[in-house]
Amino acid sequence: MPGLRDIDIGLLRSFVAVAETGRMTTAARVVNLSQGAVSQQIKRLEALFRMNLFDRAADAARLTRDGEKLIAQAHRLIALNDDVLEQMQQADFSGEVRLGVPHDVVGKLMPPILRRFGQEHPNVLVTLVSETTHSLRAGLCKGKVDLALMTESEPGKREQLLLTDRLVWVGSKGGDAWRKRPVAVALGQEGCAFRALAIRALTKSGIEWRPICQVGNLEPVFATLEADMAVAPFLFHTVPDRVEVLPDGCLPPLPTFHINLRLPPKGVTKVALELARHIREGFSRRYV
Repeated sequence: MPGLRDIDIGLLRSFVAVAETGRMTTAARVVNLSQGAVSQQIKRLEALFRMNLFDRAADAARLTRDGEKLIAQAHRLIALNDDVLEQMQQADFSGEVRLGVPHDVVGKLMPPILRRFGQEHPNVLVTLVSETTHSLRAGLCKGKVDLALMTESEPGKREQLLLTDRLVWVGSKGGDAWRKRPVAVALGQEGCAFRALAIRALTKSGIEWRPICQVGNLEPVFATLEADMAVAPFLFHTVPDRVEVLPDGCLPPLPTFHINLRLPPKGVTKVALELARHIREGFSRRYV
């Protein structure tokens, strides 16, 4: 349309800095310009709108009514500008990435993260490898997976640690399998990270128990739980709605556990790093 002019985002950044600090000198440090440059930018913005945006007294500056009208819009324009730049500068990832995830973690925690990753990177094929932590650790070393989530007794360092969670006993809703002796425990296969801890806790407490359903697939485990035939150890945040956490005191307490994100020591691909970023952000949004 005739007479319309474009707004320089740099002018808006200086305007917001002055509005939020109340002083030209402080705003200059925020936007990394000289005080004179900031003053000139404010004058240019006022000339563009043909109105005063600040009431000035020495170095102090207070928003006028017109300035208050602009401040919310300025924040929106700056945010939109930064969002567009970020999206346009993102790499166009493609190819395949192999993600290792333990059986109990994949079903409850990963779908929202994988959905978001798929929406942002539709040209990337994510192949899920669902195994025990022991198997995934070996697969990572042998190059069979590109990155892996692992349930471990020790927390990972820095960006490796995704979640610290308590290990709990799970059973049928309203069931009483935990009362029976020997109590039947669905322990999963031998490489299950929780197996040794559950056995140690039961043995130390003197409770009679027997193992059943020693398989890697979780569906048979859930079948025994829902049928009130057994109990099983799970991380609290991975317990599905179809079963329930047993109240404290029903069975001996279990220790806390950690979900760590592991990358191979060398040969990490860019797409694996991008998926790792999404996983960290996904866990941070939901559990931190």
